[in-house]
Amino acid sequence: MAVSIAEVIILCLVADWALSRLKIPGLIGMLFIGVLFGPYVLGYLDPDLLAIGPDLRLIALIVILLRAGFKLSRRELHRVGGRALLLAFIPALGEAVAITLLGPLFLGLSYLEAAILGSIISAVSPAVVVPMMIGFINQRRGDAKSIPTMILAAVSVEDVFMIVVFSMLVGFYVGQDVHIAWRIAGIPLSIIVGILVGAAVGFVLYRLFERVDPRATKRVLVVIALSVLLVRLEELVEAWIPFSALVAAMAIGFVILEKREHMAHEISSKLGKIWVFAEIVLFAMVGAVVNVSVAWEAGFAGAGLIALGLIARGAGTQLCLLGSNLDLHERLFVATAYIPKATVQAAIGATPLLMMRAAGMDTGPGEVILAVAVLSIVLTAPLGALAISSVGDRVLTPAPEPGPLEEQDA
Repeated sequence: MAVSIAEVIILCLVADWALSRLKIPGLIGMLFIGVLFGPYVLGYLDPDLLAIGPDLRLIALIVILLRAGFKLSRRELHRVGGRALLLAFIPALGEAVAITLLGPLFLGLSYLEAAILGSIISAVSPAVVVPMMIGFINQRRGDAKSIPTMILAAVSVEDVFMIVVFSMLVGFYVGQDVHIAWRIAGIPLSIIVGILVGAAVGFVLYRLFERVDPRATKRVLVVIALSVLLVRLEELVEAWIPFSALVAAMAIGFVILEKREHMAHEISSKLGKIWVFAEIVLFAMVGAVVNVSVAWEAGFAGAGLIALGLIARGAGTQLCLLGSNLDLHERLFVATAYIPKATVQAAIGATPLLMMRAAGMDTGPGEVILAVAVLSIVLTAPLGALAISSVGDRVLTPAPEPGPLEEQDA
């Protein structure tokens, strides 16, 4: 397995370098390496590496969400909080409803099956969007209107929302005892509890780091380890208390940033270095689960449904931005930032098929859902990343570097 990891690292770094020379996001190359050497094309990756792929993807996702948390200042969130909340729900609902209504026509699914597909497809990939927004924040692009910060906050909450909706729909479909009212109430509750738990952990860590004063590297390891444990805690208490561990991870960074900015910047810098490795692992492992032949089975009907869903999402995005101070080009950028699908689709795309099989049901609809989920990764992850990079560089105006007095005020 060590040899396979080494080969993946080298190949992904080469792909990243080659594509960066062409002004193309390197993650596209990493996805391609995962697809090419994964079990569905060349089958070259070590099976042991593939077996721990979900855990590796989880740790990498935690790293990027922690980086997002350490970039979300209270001042910036105060400026965009209401708009970000709208963006976390309305565009995803618009896309999910469009897929639900059109799924029977395009793919022959029932409305409930199409709704399950819509809940999978509608989740934007934080793995693609978050690092790109952090890159814009570091370049101070769009800083005057806090556009990347708004997208960061919205994307993270949206994924929690759509995963809860998905679990409710698929449970209802296979005949589980689903308490719909409790599930719906659990959406905001899981976010609120996640924020509260993350804030408490962040405050304890801040006080501990102040007293013990470990090196920044050790602080980072503690933060990552506790975030992984929070995911385990979510699994243990989900039957009694809705709780989003990923939101909690972001809240940890937010609290430390508010309490001690210098400490937060040190941790964020270390997370940025860890992300160099985590990014390779995440996108190579996501690529490895993409079954190209399954995606091909979805055909033009699946591609057309995905496209129409994105159009509905774009309309929802523009609706959320009515009355904002964003100009037309900036609104176009926000819509573009909501294109990529990858992380959630790779994680739960096969779940309906597995649950139908376990329940002894007809697995045909599950196979269609999986095919379209995989196709959404193939089509939107590379194209979305390329569009975000291209449109962002043109639309987001770099803010001037703060002077000494501004830094002191901040």
